[in-house]
Amino acid sequence: MQYRILGKDMQHVRVFLNPGEMVYGEGGHLVTKDPSVNINAGARGGILKSFEREMTGGDFFVLELTGPGMVEFSSFFPGRIIPIQVMGQGLSVEHNSFLFAESTVQYGAKLGKLLAGIFGGEGIFLASFTGQGNVFVHARGGVSAFNLQPNQQIQVEAGHLLAFDSGMQYDIQRVGGLKTMLLGGEGLFFVTITGPGRVWVHNVSILQFAHVLYSRAPPPSQPSPGGFGPQGPSFNINL
Repeated sequence: MQYRILGKDMQHVRVFLNPGEMVYGEGGHLVTKDPSVNINAGARGGILKSFEREMTGGDFFVLELTGPGMVEFSSFFPGRIIPIQVMGQGLSVEHNSFLFAESTVQYGAKLGKLLAGIFGGEGIFLASFTGQGNVFVHARGGVSAFNLQPNQQIQVEAGHLLAFDSGMQYDIQRVGGLKTMLLGGEGLFFVTITGPGRVWVHNVSILQFAHVLYSRAPPPSQPSPGGFGPQGPSFNINL
């Protein structure tokens, strides 16, 4: 399999499949494909794995695309696409960020820390990948990568956590005292991850993105600068 990551602020990935070569991914991220590429909706890993995926916010069925030909995937948010090689005990990925994976990688889910899911705004479950091969994920805004040594720790605001090696220990800690939580401009909890292992971090969280859009939107009863109110265009007619 060959691929090219294209674009700058809104990246997409173009994959070139050999005859019989297959990748699978979430249907909402598929942009285009050659007519020669066969597409099939499958309960990859069986019914149990499919139920686990659905609980992460993913789809019960995934799209399986078999070459020869080209397929292209993208995300819903501006940001970066990165391939991550699954190794060791596997890979845990924030559920909204998975695009597609090679067929040699198994796709399931696991129960994450309850508080991280509720207060981090990212769901209680994590997508889980095992086997050998690349998983392609999307980082909102941009991505920071860290390779932690044994017992080295990093604290990640819960809404910014993108992916980490599955064998790593992690826990949830409150952000300072009550004053810091209410006035500090951050989320309520940090995820503390302990090495050894790899960690990837979004530069933008979904909650931040939504808050910025909401804070800059005009009030519902006020027409926008282009003259369009909530019911459509507005006109003043003097008779």
